Amino acid sequence: MSGGIHFHDHGTPDEHSSTSPTPRQLPADVHGFVNRTDELDQLNAVLADEEGDPLVISVCVIAGTAGAGKTSLALRWAHQVQNRFPHGQLYVNLRGYDPGEPITAQEALHRFLNALGVRPSAVPQELDAAAALYRSLLADRQVLVVLDNAATVGQVRPLLPGSAGCLTVVTSRTRLSGLAVRDGARRLTLGTLPQPEAVALLRAVTAGYRPADDLERLTELAELCARLPLALRIAAERAASHPHMRLDDLIADLRDESALWDALSTGDDDEAEAVRTVFAWSYRALPEQAARLFRLLGLHPGPEFGLHAAAAIAGETAGRTRQLLDSLVGAHLVEQIAPDRYQFHDLLRAYATAQAQHEEPLKERDAALRRGLDWYLHTADAAQSWINPSEARLPLGAAAEGVHPLAFADYDAAVDWSERDHANLLQAVRTADSEHDRLAWQLAAVLWNAQSPSAPVADWLTVGRMGLAAARRVGDRGAEALLLTDLGMGYTRINRLTASLECHRSALEIWPELGDRLGEADSLNLVGLVHLRRRQLDDAAVHFERAMTIFQELSSAHMEATTLSNLATTHLRAGRLPEAASVVRQALAAHRSLNDRRGEGNILRLRSELECEQGEAEDAMRSAHDALDIALSLRNHRLEGYWLITLANAQRAGGRFAEALTSYQRSAALNRRLGDRSREALAWQGVGETYRRLNRDAEAAGFHRQAAAVHHELGDAWHEALALDGLGTATLSEDGEAARRHWSQALRLLADYDDPRAVATRARVERRLERATG
Repeated sequence: MSGGIHFHDHGTPDEHSSTSPTPRQLPADVHGFVNRTDELDQLNAVLADEEGDPLVISVCVIAGTAGAGKTSLALRWAHQVQNRFPHGQLYVNLRGYDPGEPITAQEALHRFLNALGVRPSAVPQELDAAAALYRSLLADRQVLVVLDNAATVGQVRPLLPGSAGCLTVVTSRTRLSGLAVRDGARRLTLGTLPQPEAVALLRAVTAGYRPADDLERLTELAELCARLPLALRIAAERAASHPHMRLDDLIADLRDESALWDALSTGDDDEAEAVRTVFAWSYRALPEQAARLFRLLGLHPGPEFGLHAAAAIAGETAGRTRQLLDSLVGAHLVEQIAPDRYQFHDLLRAYATAQAQHEEPLKERDAALRRGLDWYLHTADAAQSWINPSEARLPLGAAAEGVHPLAFADYDAAVDWSERDHANLLQAVRTADSEHDRLAWQLAAVLWNAQSPSAPVADWLTVGRMGLAAARRVGDRGAEALLLTDLGMGYTRINRLTASLECHRSALEIWPELGDRLGEADSLNLVGLVHLRRRQLDDAAVHFERAMTIFQELSSAHMEATTLSNLATTHLRAGRLPEAASVVRQALAAHRSLNDRRGEGNILRLRSELECEQGEAEDAMRSAHDALDIALSLRNHRLEGYWLITLANAQRAGGRFAEALTSYQRSAALNRRLGDRSREALAWQGVGETYRRLNRDAEAAGFHRQAAAVHHELGDAWHEALALDGLGTATLSEDGEAARRHWSQALRLLADYDDPRAVATRARVERRLERATG
């Protein structure tokens, strides 16, 4: 898993989790023969004092130089004490010192929450909200959290559970003093191995592979490696693979490499120089083709990669690349983490990148990088054909020579790949952004439609803005309009409606100058959707009708059906039920004829709402269940969270109050984790309405009050007014004056709306206020 997230749970999942956690063991302590007895004793002292009582300490920092064995120590100790943490362990490699982008706290939280049973698309987009959810899930658990390779306190602090039953172990090359000062962390500074342990490590690796070596020579070899576990392991592996070579000769080779590094070194860190010397020693022993692959992999966008991406960068077949990777794994220069899946240690990746810069001509480096980026571009395009088949595909042309993109057997295979390589796809845009503008905007544009439904939209928005800037740099107005369109849709999903409208209007200015009528109609439809979210219904309808006219002229059946659905929503919101019913029937038939499952699900949701208003509760529940089945089959939890509100409304109308409360609560939890506060508040509002039907007015008032506050904060006057209306009814029996204030405020908010539903709503509130006043 990208970033090295692992979870092993001995208990039951949180009752609010949407799925059960997948058991995942901590990474194996493959270098457990490093003793570190004193340090293990110090870690054990963190758990209990001399009397056996638990200590208050909840954070421990293991600090030490590069290659000192911090990870090995942390993992070995974690395996030893795992029974002390019955609810499991969480592990993440934060890659704080990787040559590429480190794992941010937000990314780590997203993956931790996935491991804890939260669906990927249900993780809150905001860092504070994600951290709060994480802490709430661990509040009653005893979990060991290992945060490996942290660079800054900012990476770590949001990942601290904050509960007495959990312990966090952090490894870092720095002291992270802020954790000690503010969070009470205990610090353990890890030095180099004592000489006897360094020699023992060398003997342990070489035992059985070569005759017993002289203690004096082993000691000399250990000193050349600065007694650092990482360097010692690589050197020992080299010795084990040459059983008939005298250790004197191996040491002489290592001294030669040391002289080379002395000439190139900045002289700032003797221990780091020792590590690099051993890297060079092992690297130069590789066959030429394996060495070439090693250094070219230093150009890969991320530290973790699959076989086929590696083959593309090397310009080799997958079979030959697998053989070369086996050589690199055997030399401990690359780690295999799953079938056909590999990763670099951050130091080795930095070394590989340096070797590529030093040994590969610029032309060869550029060609390898372009092959890798081209592979991600074309494989993402293949994934889009399954994930978003109705969206137009970018005209990419043939893949570069030596590039063989993946093909996918079905929707799930495409989504699985997109989820697994999400971080690499994002990093590919960042990598291209520095030198290859055309590839940068193409990657960003294709990724918008190739990302899985569970991908956080905030991740894409960052690279989407990079793609837009790249398109502008190359002067490609069509690409600029396309990226503006994608950014506008992304901003809508996180309720940044002003930014969304600006993007769509900018795109709408570009399409006519290009003579692109289809793009113009698409932007008109999307501007209409922003107006619909703001309940500017007349403006929304005008834009939908203009868009639909163009789609009909161009015979764009899919977009015509989509816009028809949006027009049906507009009629329903306005309370024009006959018009809505007519358009719903047309749109449903259109989506089914096109085999557009997502569009069909959306129309089934609308049909459910229409049936509910017409008093057909049983039919409404059936339609809503059918819509939810589609959302689940698409693994689209954003739609699931929204459509659950429709199901709950139908259940409430049918008198199934317990089922309605369950559906509302599931929706609220999903939308909270997605960061969609507007739809979370709609679910709260539904809970309030249900409690009022149950004559539980005090509980109803609490939910209406919460919903009104969020709608007010988001500037949603319509839904704030509806929540205040419910709050007035819920508080009338206990506090008539407060009820009148709520209804008066609701009327002020409703004053600017003039559609039939708004007129009827205003009249209803006025009657309630009159009765309460009289």
